[in-house]
Amino acid sequence: MLILASSSPTRKALLEKAGLHFAVMPAPIEERRLEAELLDAGADGRDVAMMLARHKAEWVSERHPGALVIGADQTLALGPELLHKPEDRDAAIAQLERLRGKTHRLHAAATLVRDGTPLWSEVETAELTMIEFSPDERDHVLDLEGDAILGSVGGYRLEGPSIRLFETVAGDYFTILGLPLLPLLAALRDLAPELLHAQDRN
Repeated sequence: MLILASSSPTRKALLEKAGLHFAVMPAPIEERRLEAELLDAGADGRDVAMMLARHKAEWVSERHPGALVIGADQTLALGPELLHKPEDRDAAIAQLERLRGKTHRLHAAATLVRDGTPLWSEVETAELTMIEFSPDERDHVLDLEGDAILGSVGGYRLEGPSIRLFETVAGDYFTILGLPLLPLLAALRDLAPELLHAQDRN
């Protein structure tokens, strides 16, 4: 049995498009509290993404013996600071203004855990630079995006009209969406090839 320990609809869609059959069981961990503890201990964005992914997977794994659990998380680092999903349009505006004309990094982590034991993990990083957009350009993109951007850690979607706000994007597309998909599929081929050929029994 394969379980995704994440509530992200984007990660779910990526795995489904890859032809995987799995259950979705989000782990109710206190992400912001754990993040704060990790940052206080000297962790950076890559560390935080990896540890959050691992905690999610371990929580689900402990409750589903024998299952192979995928934990995943993503952080957005603007220098040493981590930004989070905006709660509303005003928060999205404020966040985009902070990112305007600057380079930030997206760290996407994934891990595989079985019976509480981590079997594999990976963190990939993408580097993105925004243009010096005007308030009118920003607001037009937000109008086009609607509430969709509230589900994104950056307050934007590269797969949508938000792409207009970027000057350069360096990194794997799936990493930007929140999952190091190709390394994950390679790990599944090595650790559990039968799951790549499993048929949906629902």
